[in-house]
Amino acid sequence: MRKIHAVYISTLVLLISACKKEDFLDRFPQDAISEPTYFKNENDLKLYVNRFYDALPVQRGNSESNSDNFAPGSRNTFLAGEYVIPATDANWSYDGWANVRNVNYFLQRYDRAEMDATLKSHYAAEARFFRALFYWEKVKRFGAVPWLSEDLTDTSSTVLYGPRLPHKQVMDSVLADLNFAVANAAAATNAQFAGRITVDVANALKARICLWEGTFRKYHVLGDDQPWLRAAVTASEALMNSGRYGIYMTGNPDMDYYNLFIQEELRGNTETILARRYIKDVSMHNLTRQLSDVWPALTKNFVRSFLDRNGVPTALSPLYQGDETLDEEMIDRDPRFRQIIATRGFSFTNNTDGSRDEMTLPRIPGVVTGYAGVKNYSPDPAQWNANQSTLDLFIFRYAEILLIYAEAKAELGEADQAVIDATINKIRERVDMADMVIASLVKDPESDFPALPVLLDEIRRERRIELIGEGFRFDDLQRWKAGELINNPETILGMKLTPALRAQYPANQVSNVQVDANFYIRVYPNITARVWNDKMYLYPVPINELTLNPALLPQNAGWQ
Repeated sequence: MRKIHAVYISTLVLLISACKKEDFLDRFPQDAISEPTYFKNENDLKLYVNRFYDALPVQRGNSESNSDNFAPGSRNTFLAGEYVIPATDANWSYDGWANVRNVNYFLQRYDRAEMDATLKSHYAAEARFFRALFYWEKVKRFGAVPWLSEDLTDTSSTVLYGPRLPHKQVMDSVLADLNFAVANAAAATNAQFAGRITVDVANALKARICLWEGTFRKYHVLGDDQPWLRAAVTASEALMNSGRYGIYMTGNPDMDYYNLFIQEELRGNTETILARRYIKDVSMHNLTRQLSDVWPALTKNFVRSFLDRNGVPTALSPLYQGDETLDEEMIDRDPRFRQIIATRGFSFTNNTDGSRDEMTLPRIPGVVTGYAGVKNYSPDPAQWNANQSTLDLFIFRYAEILLIYAEAKAELGEADQAVIDATINKIRERVDMADMVIASLVKDPESDFPALPVLLDEIRRERRIELIGEGFRFDDLQRWKAGELINNPETILGMKLTPALRAQYPANQVSNVQVDANFYIRVYPNITARVWNDKMYLYPVPINELTLNPALLPQNAGWQ
């Protein structure tokens, strides 16, 4: 099977090419394809659709610097309010729209193939899956965008220079693509489509997008949110009821969460709906090297969000020992605390001679907040060679589906204890964490969402912890209309560096690390807090595109 997959990856790489032109909606770049001789059989369809697979969103442990979860050494200019309208934007350019053009080109021609009609529809489902994904990414970034579904070979077409369509109208078309993909994709048990877009993968994307859109419509007061939330429930239920997936656990609650993200083979893992596989000397990545070169630094705000292991917020729990030191802060916390953050005894390096580089003191200032994120980090030196890591990475995992289901049901007012037992408590079982019991929930006095019902508040907390670093946090803040959370000073603070702790470090190692009046590390010495502006829920349309096509006006609100 590895040999088959290796051939697939190599073919995918060979197919990817680009044709540079100025107008992003110019004629389709036909690469090496000769239209009269292509789209004749299944192999043609498969090879064409392969080009889109590299665009699948791989989940990495260091992909949330644009949120309240991480505070990188170089501050995020967008969240700092320093972003200016660019002349160009790679997301709205010739290359930025290439995938949409290429999907449409395929959909206009795939039916020519002389093959079984059902099999043919599987590849059309893959194409429409990708078009839904590509358009959702455009909507998240720009809001209203042109919807292009035609074969753009006629450069005189008015569609090329048409206006942007409203967010809701575009997303309704995205849902139509998702529904087609679910109805026509290959069965998950079809061995011929192993590692490809199947009905399960289509449902996973549908659940993700429908939760995002349903809550975006609700909290941004766009209306018509209920059908989207219902669709998120339906798509999640299809996966939950399939019997094919479960939460990965081996009976080692102190390590199972951490180990889940440093595996060389995710195929066959019960939590894998779809993963990106990496094979030595065929397809490798650089994530482990990146994590060790620039440590993901978690914020004080994120670390404070961990419950104690009894399921109670620290502000209310008798187990909480305070945060004078990391050793005290980790006592009796959610067991994922020590599997997400490097704490005393964590091994940064497992050498071949059996020796280990274990953590004693927090590695300040290399980790600018002191809280080193270790998700996806492997202590195996073989994984640190530049661009040679072979650890598989998730694209869709089952825990996310359970969280989607729980949140959508709560938004619909239908989340009873049975729902929580089937979702949140399944996830907590992996790490031997206390169950969530609805009747026992008490509102956290330090909640980020003081006006939110306690159940929904705690589901959001669970999502934040379980999915940390996987790239969802800014999308979540966007859909909840919760951008103001980045105003909290703790989103750019680190752990306490008291005089007593400072004295334990070698001379001058932490002498330049600045702290606030309460001894919390200040990551950006000249900034005490950030200020959210609601225009930041969207990016601006680049200036050059507005000049080329005035029909794209008006500019996004606040960016004029």
